[in-house]
Amino acid sequence: MTTFRFVHPIEIRYADLDPQRHVNNVAVFAYLESARARYLQHLGLWDGVDFDSIGIILAEASCRYLAPIVYGQPIEVALAVTRLGTKSLTLEYAVRDSSSGSELATARTVLVAYDYRQQESIAIPGEWRRVIEVFENPKK
Repeated sequence: MTTFRFVHPIEIRYADLDPQRHVNNVAVFAYLESARARYLQHLGLWDGVDFDSIGIILAEASCRYLAPIVYGQPIEVALAVTRLGTKSLTLEYAVRDSSSGSELATARTVLVAYDYRQQESIAIPGEWRRVIEVFENPKK
């Protein structure tokens, strides 16, 4: 089981709903993206302004929907880096009802370290690796 040390609250917008009156599947991917950006900011790896310096690109995304999410429901996205490769990292997510803790969706993304100026993948920067490892494994 994944241990999540980072949690980001999400406010459901009316525009996130679909005709079935629950959050559309596409909106869930936007929630993951918001949590991912906040995670990088929380760790000091991105300032939230300079998009060329963020140094990652999304290579893969999947989501398993467990229960409908409805307007006004308090939700949060918990995430953790579960694998650090040479050029890529894997993040796992739990979208949860923040009142009950029940899981509404689980997801996984693979990010590739990327130099936008050179337009090529690169090795994960040593500083990123160090900061992520310390945050995700504080007892090491």
